[in-house]
Amino acid sequence: MRKIILLSFLSLSFGSLVAQNAPYWQQHVDYKMDVSMDVKDYLYKGKQELVYTNNSPDTLRKVFYHLFFNAFQPGSEMDARIQTIKDPDGRMINKVKVDGKDVKESRMKTLKPNEIGFLNITNFKQDGVTATTRVSGTVMEVTLAKPILPNSKTTFTLDFDGQVPVQIRRAGRNNSEGVALSMSQWYPKLAEFDFEGWHADPYIAREFHGVWGNFDVKITIDKDYTIGGSGYLQNKNEIGHGYEDAGVTVVYPKKTKTLTWHFVAPMVHDFTWAADKEYTHDVVKGPNDVDLHFLYKNNPKTTENWKKLEPLMVKVMDFYDHKVGPYPYKQYSFIQGGDGGMEYAMCTLMLGNGTLEGILGTATHELGHSWFQHVLASNESKHPWMDEGFTTYIEDLALNELAGDKKVENPFKGNYAAYYKLVESGKEQPQTTHGDRYDENRPYSISSYVKGSIFLSQLGYLIGENNLDKTLKKYYSDFKFKHPSPNDIKRTAERVSGAELDWYLIDWTGTTNTIDYGIKDIADSGDKTVVTLERIGRMPMPIDLTVEYTDGTKESFYIPLRMMNFIKENPNPSMKRTVSNDWAWAMPTYNLTISKSKSTIKKITIDPSGLMADIKPANNVYEVK
Repeated sequence: MRKIILLSFLSLSFGSLVAQNAPYWQQHVDYKMDVSMDVKDYLYKGKQELVYTNNSPDTLRKVFYHLFFNAFQPGSEMDARIQTIKDPDGRMINKVKVDGKDVKESRMKTLKPNEIGFLNITNFKQDGVTATTRVSGTVMEVTLAKPILPNSKTTFTLDFDGQVPVQIRRAGRNNSEGVALSMSQWYPKLAEFDFEGWHADPYIAREFHGVWGNFDVKITIDKDYTIGGSGYLQNKNEIGHGYEDAGVTVVYPKKTKTLTWHFVAPMVHDFTWAADKEYTHDVVKGPNDVDLHFLYKNNPKTTENWKKLEPLMVKVMDFYDHKVGPYPYKQYSFIQGGDGGMEYAMCTLMLGNGTLEGILGTATHELGHSWFQHVLASNESKHPWMDEGFTTYIEDLALNELAGDKKVENPFKGNYAAYYKLVESGKEQPQTTHGDRYDENRPYSISSYVKGSIFLSQLGYLIGENNLDKTLKKYYSDFKFKHPSPNDIKRTAERVSGAELDWYLIDWTGTTNTIDYGIKDIADSGDKTVVTLERIGRMPMPIDLTVEYTDGTKESFYIPLRMMNFIKENPNPSMKRTVSNDWAWAMPTYNLTISKSKSTIKKITIDPSGLMADIKPANNVYEVK
């Protein structure tokens, strides 16, 4: 028996070693698409050629495609979700009276045949041989004509025809501000296959995950429509519409009814566009010679705000370049369209009729996604906090920089307040919850945007702001175009700081454990004072504590967390700091000795920075009134 156990142990150890040393790989796609749009009936037809490179060690016998527009139909999973979730998205419902009561009704439920979305696939072939397809809602399963071996390529071809749905969520026609076409997630999109397997999630209005590759897209549309979107326009001096080179005058032949726009988008995992007859198109030079395109409705009431937005976004991009790393493309477009603000490859669709403050906040957030969702591209369906949260973090920093004299010391204060309310509600779910599986929309949003942002701002509390800045830059540099996982941001912070942070990732993202420390007692001990601190919440933290004395002086104390094996640099070098013995998590209380009598103490504060997410800050302060 002992020999068997030993052999089993050696086998397991060897297997673990092989897994840890397995080289990183990711799949690759090269799309060619040619599509024509009927702007009168909102119908489009296209052909797609996709060269798929299998860089995995697996032999693939099936592949999966997303057909997102199929979600916009009565009886779809998205429709069912709207009807059953407790707090449906206001953009996706109508409020109607039933027996005298207000009822929230899914807008999808009442769509007519000419208002729904659909995407139909025909003539699917693999290397010229017909393959079998099966469509279930928004996912198409393809049984391949021949297996795709590791480190080999194959070519898929297909025809598709679609109908643009009435604007309900993100994509669609004739949105609330009158934009004709918001074309996001409009084409047959190959699902991601990675070390975890296939990610062919049905679309029920959450986020996306995609395969990096190159897109070569031709769009034929009525000549009066201006298009903005992903990629670089290849025939700009034939198209015009504000894309032409300086000094070039574009003249169409008299009988021209349509134009074919040719876009190329290198190394992206998505391709999005929008079109309208009334777009104003401005181009502003951004940092590192990036062209910033602004396409917005020619509306005198809102034009001034868009003009004011342009130089501000140059500053925001420059801030992100320095805070995280250089934006890798030479174009980005801010396009009026969609139903709020949504990030896409090299562009965003955003509403544009609001206040300058409103569109600035939206544009700043969506631009931030370019770093976290479109260059790093973690799996936003599984880990939405890694993208939404990290984007919220840099958005808050950028807007605070733009505030000038109104700049605040802690721009994340509102995030902490929102998180505390979520905890108080009892509706929090762990951040390991799949984005589709949250019970309600609001807890999903707070967990993803707010708690995800606090992951970083609180990380600065743990390892110091300088180390956090280095962590962000190294994370971006090491994992751009590599789909990082939660462990990757944790390990990056560990490598930069030397701290052990496994406990932090587990407790903060994998549980709903909370932080709650308090000042339990203060007692004289001769000419000294003993402050008894207590850990009330399950989640451990190191402690920063400041003592203010009656003579006006201040002193700080730092209590390391034992399992962290780390001592943070003094965040305030101008103040005397004492590093105390570490505090082990299993010990519910801790005695801190201060070398002055109790009578000299005016105030004691745990975490004066406010960056530790202590859910009951009231017991963090002792003050002599």
